[in-house]
Amino acid sequence: MPHSGMRPLDWPLRELVALYRRTGADVPYGDPLPSHGTEMEGWFWRLTDRATGRAVVALCSCNRHDAGDWSTAAIVLEPGAVVRQAAIGAAVADPRQFSVRAQEQGNYLDANRGGVTLTIDDVTVDLRVDNTRPWPKAFGGGGVFSSIPFLNQYWHAYCLGGRASATVTGPGVDWRFDDARLYCERNWGAGFPQRWWWGEAHDFGDDDVCVAFSGGLLELGPVKQEVTGVVVRIGLRVLRITPPALTSYHFDRDTWHWHITARTVRFAIELDGHGVGEPPVLPVPIPHERRNVDTDYEFLDGTLRCTVREWGRVIYDGTSSLAGLEIGDRPA
Repeated sequence: MPHSGMRPLDWPLRELVALYRRTGADVPYGDPLPSHGTEMEGWFWRLTDRATGRAVVALCSCNRHDAGDWSTAAIVLEPGAVVRQAAIGAAVADPRQFSVRAQEQGNYLDANRGGVTLTIDDVTVDLRVDNTRPWPKAFGGGGVFSSIPFLNQYWHAYCLGGRASATVTGPGVDWRFDDARLYCERNWGAGFPQRWWWGEAHDFGDDDVCVAFSGGLLELGPVKQEVTGVVVRIGLRVLRITPPALTSYHFDRDTWHWHITARTVRFAIELDGHGVGEPPVLPVPIPHERRNVDTDYEFLDGTLRCTVREWGRVIYDGTSSLAGLEIGDRPA
């Protein structure tokens, strides 16, 4: 029954929005952070300190399973290529507010809008969000695709270069971060697509710039199409280019080279990324099997050049040497 303090239309409207979100889609100006209730709900934090060259990735999910929901969780540190990962049971994600928790056999997860505390084996990340820039657009990082129900995957870059403090502790690791740069994103749906590519950078010297791209095999029933989306924040301006705008993607795994272009009539964004050596391997959930597979290759310290043109004139050209660059796939 609706609460007595609600207006007559509040309760049915909220129920309709909740029902719509369970398809994976979001209403315009909706809040993508709480759980939608899809088969896989994922959250991701990437913290960097340019002065020390340190980068920290913390990620978690809430995956549906008949025997009880569980979480894919991982901590990745660079330098050192430290990776800790686990499948943590007793996972709970709230559909009303951003809150996800899990705990099992010494592994612990507690994440919300204020940050994340994650312990996996002998490594702990405690990250507190100090300041983030609110997402300014009606639709999420996926553009109009954010509002289409029953897609296999959704993506939203909800914090494009915020600020945070953190501690990271483990064997040989005792790191402290104050006013460090932060990127956060969400992904959710039926699980990871069969193949995908991704990148993010926010360390362009003193420039107030953040860029993220995400692409993969998008599916809606029998329809399958590779798509790529790009989001760039330059100061207070946020540019998002997603299909049906023109986007293209090239990746060479032999040389670990990414090249992304995205164009509209007004804007053109070109991204060129490189990784050196062999990247850390991150877990990918198979929700219905309650297990992770190691098929996600991600550099935490790659190089990414970002060039943005408006009406043919270069309005930004910079390079980050502390970029995240990723390629992955999963079993069919």
